[in-house]
Amino acid sequence: MQEERNLGGQREQDSNGSVGASAQTMSAQDERTWSIIAHASVLAGLVGLMPFGALLVWLLYKDRSERVRFHALQALWYQIAWVVILVAYTLVSAILSLVIIGIFMFFLLPILALVPLAHGCYAAYKVSQGEEYRYPYIADRIEGPRGAV
Repeated sequence: MQEERNLGGQREQDSNGSVGASAQTMSAQDERTWSIIAHASVLAGLVGLMPFGALLVWLLYKDRSERVRFHALQALWYQIAWVVILVAYTLVSAILSLVIIGIFMFFLLPILALVPLAHGCYAAYKVSQGEEYRYPYIADRIEGPRGAV
């Protein structure tokens, strides 16, 4: 009886030579493509759906590739953090506008909203170049600091 198993649980082959139903492998190009999509999903923020693209990629591919899981989860938490920052900024601006000062803060809101879009696109570009891009602070919370055992 011949049996072959890959420790990652990605490839199982029985004595008939057929690959089991749990076989889910991704090529390096597919991993790169889905990692890019996870980072570029920040553009969904233009229509008010910022964290949902990264969430969808994470839900679909978290078990198929460790690399895609990391990039999608990193992009998801980055986008959630920016949604919280933008909502808090808007609330503070609304409260301060009652005292007149906050009206000027509303002019900065569109500029502030461009920061996650530009950073997400930059991350997608770096991943497309083959680099392992890590968002500051967020990547360490997901995976731990580099060099940690």
